[in-house]
Formats: sequence, C-alpha cells, structure tokens
Amino acid sequence: MKSMHGYQFTGIIPARYASSRFPGKPLALIGNKQMIQRVYEQASKSLDNVYVATDDKRIYDAVRAFGGRVVMTSTEHTSGTDRCAEAADIIARQTGEKPDVVINIQGDEPFIRPEQINLLVTCFSESDVEIATLVRKTLSGEDIFNPNHPKVIINTRGDAVYFSRAAIPYIRDTEPSLWSKKHVYYKHIGLYAYKTGTLERITRLVKSPLEMAESLEQNRWIENGFRIRTATTEWESISIDTEDDLKNAVLLIENIQ
Repeated sequence: MKSMHGYQFTGIIPARYASSRFPGKPLALIGNKQMIQRVYEQASKSLDNVYVATDDKRIYDAVRAFGGRVVMTSTEHTSGTDRCAEAADIIARQTGEKPDVVINIQGDEPFIRPEQINLLVTCFSESDVEIATLVRKTLSGEDIFNPNHPKVIINTRGDAVYFSRAAIPYIRDTEPSLWSKKHVYYKHIGLYAYKTGTLERITRLVKSPLEMAESLEQNRWIENGFRIRTATTEWESISIDTEDDLKNAVLLIENIQ
C-alpha cells in the first residue's frame, strides 16, 4: 500500500515467546489457527508487505510453516518498538529497499481490522507526520479510571499532547462518576506507524521521566519533541493477555464461523 506521497508501508508484528502472564502466547490456537497467523492474515488484508519479528525459533518456524514472512531479532529488546526498528534494518538488508513507514501491529490482537490499519495510513497524507497512532472515544458508562487502559489528550491538530493511565483531564468541581458526561475522553489503541528514520531516532532516546512515571514509552517521544498524530477509530482493540482472554477469543471465533 502507498499513500498519496508514495510511501511504502510495511507491517511488522513483534512476537516473543516469553511472557510472564501467558508464555507462548503467539502460538496459542484460536480455532484451527495459531494467534500469530490470525494477526498476520488480518494485517495482510490491508498491507502488501507484512513481517513477523521474533526472537524465538518456535515462532519463526510457525510463521514459515504457514507461508508468512519472518525475521529473527535480538532477545535483548524491551519493547515492540525496538524490535520493529531492528526488523526494519534486517528487511532493508534482505530486500535492498528500506520501508518508508513501519506499522507496528500488536501480535496479540487476532481480531485487528484492516480498516484500522487503513485509517492509520491516512495520517501520512500530510507529509510532516512522523508518528501516528489510533484513539477511540470512550463510551457512556465505560471505566475511564482503569489504569490498564491509557488515555490521551489531543490538541486541535489531532496531535497527542500526553498519555496517562489516569483519567485526564481532571474535571474540577465535578464528581468523578460524572466526568465522562462533562468531557470526551479518548482511550489509546496501541497501533503505531512511524517513518523509518523517525523510528530509528526514537529508539536511540534514553528513557524519560514521564515515560518512567506512567510506564508508557510514547511519553518519551513527546517529551523529546516528537509529534504523534492521532486518528479516531470506532472499533475497540481486543488483545489476548491471559488464558481467560484466549477462551473468550475461541468462543468469538466459533460464533463468527
């Protein structure tokens, strides 16, 4: 897929075997397919170039077995962003062509919609956009105080101002239970796209105070002057973090079929 500026978009799916809550998660079966295959196939509905980036031979072999593209990366990475940066370099060496824009697709979201990827791509219709991500307006009655669901403040240009695990902004002189009636809160959807040169630069940055406070790496980028363009999606992301999540995903697949 190319935007109006002629960018080459490459989807990279970081996938590691080790996980404190769910070891081997990418290889878990959802129906008759492993999770990583479902993510790969969904991403391929939108993008011509999709790769899995892993540090584990079992995942590498599984992707090769279903005919997917995969690269082996270091075991030292602490984030999917860092793994994507190394994978982009490997892909450039293998193909002789460096991707213009890398789309970081979560390896534990087997129901990612092609429409979400397409929406993210539209952010790069403006040539000055360097990083983009998705957000969703919270729904009536939704728990905006859940720290596992980061929120984001957006300026009038659509750029992210700040990401927080707290409910931001604070609504003065109003009971917290009424905040979502007074203000539109945005939940962050963890799908990113970066121009490759920008990806290389942000992975060289040292951890910042705001990043460490919230444990959200995107605050490091903002703190260092990078702008993150947002696009608003209507669809929720469904991630598989635990074995209970997997059971629910299996039921969802059965209902779809």
